[in-house]
Amino acid sequence: MKFDLIVIGSGPGGYVAAIRASQLGLKTAIVEKAELGGVCLNWGCIPTKALLKSAQVYEYLQHASDYGITVKEFSEDFNAVIQRSRGVAAGMSKGIEFLMKKNKITVIQGYGKLAGKGKVEVDNAGKKEIAEAAHIILATGARARELPNVKIDGSKVVEYRKAMTLDKKPESMVVIGSGAIGVEFAYFYSTMGTKVTIVEFQDRILPVEDVEVSKALEKIYKKKGLNIMTSSAVESVDTSGKGCKVSVKTPKGVEVIECDIVLSAAGIQTNLENLGLESMGVKTDKGKVLVDDYYKTNIEGVYAIGDIVHGPALAHVASAEGIICVENIAGHHPEPLDYGNIPGCTYSHPEVASVGLTEEQAKEKGYEIKVGKFPFSASGKASASGHKDGFVKVIFDAKYGEWLGCHMIGEGVTDMIAEAVVARKLETTGIEIIKSVHPHPTMSEAIMEAAAQAYNECIHL
Repeated sequence: MKFDLIVIGSGPGGYVAAIRASQLGLKTAIVEKAELGGVCLNWGCIPTKALLKSAQVYEYLQHASDYGITVKEFSEDFNAVIQRSRGVAAGMSKGIEFLMKKNKITVIQGYGKLAGKGKVEVDNAGKKEIAEAAHIILATGARARELPNVKIDGSKVVEYRKAMTLDKKPESMVVIGSGAIGVEFAYFYSTMGTKVTIVEFQDRILPVEDVEVSKALEKIYKKKGLNIMTSSAVESVDTSGKGCKVSVKTPKGVEVIECDIVLSAAGIQTNLENLGLESMGVKTDKGKVLVDDYYKTNIEGVYAIGDIVHGPALAHVASAEGIICVENIAGHHPEPLDYGNIPGCTYSHPEVASVGLTEEQAKEKGYEIKVGKFPFSASGKASASGHKDGFVKVIFDAKYGEWLGCHMIGEGVTDMIAEAVVARKLETTGIEIIKSVHPHPTMSEAIMEAAAQAYNECIHL
């Protein structure tokens, strides 16, 4: 089998790269050992959002009286919630299958690895075949990272995949790590009735976010009844009994927490094993493949994108990298990706979204800044919808008005952050945001109001 391009891995980096390559006239094949769509569609981005939506609906019903609605009887069906999530994932995977056929991309089922210049060996349950192409893109993604002192056993100590398909709802859970995965699962299980404790090594949850955002989410989570232990580390998990005994080292000493199940959400580990990297001489560093601005490795004809290269391990980043990579292969002249303008989203409730520098980072870089903040408690739309928690925070360079950063926490902010991304791409200034008429009443008005507050022109504060 001979192709112009072979992509190993069909996640949001791989399948997007394959489709763009096909659009550009390259005869393309994609190699996948499991379901089309990779972790994102099958075990990550998509099914988790389905779970979170079920939790949000359940939360709405619990507070129906706040909206003048009387709901006399309702209950959660945990298994039905899980099945809905799996159904959504299956539907999306079938959608990728359709896109492969539509774009005339050959799907090769099996485990792919480099097997010499221009060659990929595919192992499908012991049956091996060789596919050839002048260009090969590695898009093998990542998996849950296992902590050395917290062994994942798949029953009492689990990672995100198992957390999405538990047979029954646990009465209690300890979540290790408070990045996006940790806080999203914490919200889901807590809302469904599980007693949840979050253990975070850093001094705040969502440690990559602006400090004010982190503190706001922690306050809201505690109000919802979650137990949050920051500046703490899990030393060991004893699973010898019926449940788990989790020893947590805190600033006040070691505390033992008993729970039904432990979710390890302490980051990811790249899938670089058994890819033929060493035999081909592909250079790596600290678990990442080294590439240039167009995702070329040091070996001619071999490229890498997504979680396995340096940069944020996000689905939309992998997709953008895949497109840039294949456009360059096809002889176009794409602009390198601006990693300083990548939005990050956390689908907790309330949601968190951000792009650019935090206030702390802007100060560290020596900028003289203007900071504006508009709370949703002052928003008419937020009051009407019953979602007054959170705020929009904007950071501008005082000298030139450059939009340095935008940080949001509140209802639907993951759909609002794109305004800041596009505006920053277009080098929009704070004054231009203020003078851009935003519709009323909307949550997005808060962006304009926050910008106005930075320049002492805010009307509704």
